[in-house]
Amino acid sequence: MATPKVRRIKLGSQGLEVSAQGLGCMGMSAFYGSPKPESDMIALIHHAIDSGVTLLDTSDVYGPHTNEILLGKATKDGVRQRVELATKFGIYYNTDGKTDICGDPAYVRAACEGSLKRLSVDCIDLYYQHRIDTKVPVEVTIGELKKLVEEGKVKYIGLSEASASTIRRAHAVHPISAVQLEWSLWSRDVEADIIPTCRELGIGIVSYSPLGRGFFAAGPKIVETLSNGDFRKDLPRFRPENMEHNQRLYARVNEIAAKKGCTASQLALAWVHHQGNDVCPIPGTTKIENFNQNVGALSVKLTPEEMSELESIASADSVKGARYGFVRVTHNESETPPLSSWKP
Repeated sequence: MATPKVRRIKLGSQGLEVSAQGLGCMGMSAFYGSPKPESDMIALIHHAIDSGVTLLDTSDVYGPHTNEILLGKATKDGVRQRVELATKFGIYYNTDGKTDICGDPAYVRAACEGSLKRLSVDCIDLYYQHRIDTKVPVEVTIGELKKLVEEGKVKYIGLSEASASTIRRAHAVHPISAVQLEWSLWSRDVEADIIPTCRELGIGIVSYSPLGRGFFAAGPKIVETLSNGDFRKDLPRFRPENMEHNQRLYARVNEIAAKKGCTASQLALAWVHHQGNDVCPIPGTTKIENFNQNVGALSVKLTPEEMSELESIASADSVKGARYGFVRVTHNESETPPLSSWKP
């Protein structure tokens, strides 16, 4: 077994320990074009684990279901003991083929049982509420997750795209170990109140899309390479009228990276790593060479002056376009009704 190159960090205050960088597995099976060959993806996952990247991130909606099945195959036998499996529930496809959100207790339990089966495990290491159901008090959803922890089916609980107040309400029912959110040089709105809230409560932070959904890896030319099945084609930031503006940010980041002798993607990832030892970015990839480059970001050291320079060019007005171009509940729309209103 190869010597791990990735340091370990603690997420939250309940004992969860993970690699300082994780692997986002969504693009292997869904949303970023056609699913990739299973054997290639299993080889990539095994390479990641041998490199010391042990936090593997998936969801039951990726595929749907096929990404969890892939991870189940990749982590069978002795591999399971070497990884931390994180999956999510809450987004599902309804009869119209469109996504919907549910946090109802019965749904939570059924979703968990389904994920356990597909992952071929008895217990999920980190189980996130993928999106907050604004029809169900968050206390009700977390209450069911608490039961799953007590039953030994889930070790640690997480939230994804939750507001500061929702995080507080959830944490009061059962300790939240991690909050997953989009945090990168082109998505910094979470710094105002969500990051401080997590730190006040001792909650770990997991940064998804730390490379701006590939923007800092490929630059503006990424638009030309997206396949018809890639949902990034519909994201406002990738539209030509916005990309013309956004490419300036990439150019500046690339300029600083060249001076440091690293790539723009490594610099963007290093910026996330330098936010603190309670932050774990989970860049996704489907290629071993890209994975190796991402791991290289852990060796990029930034001075306070370089951090300030990056943050000055990545200010609020440096990026044009919303994160999502369609209806999807994010932390801005994650408030739930009071518990007193719940009628099961």
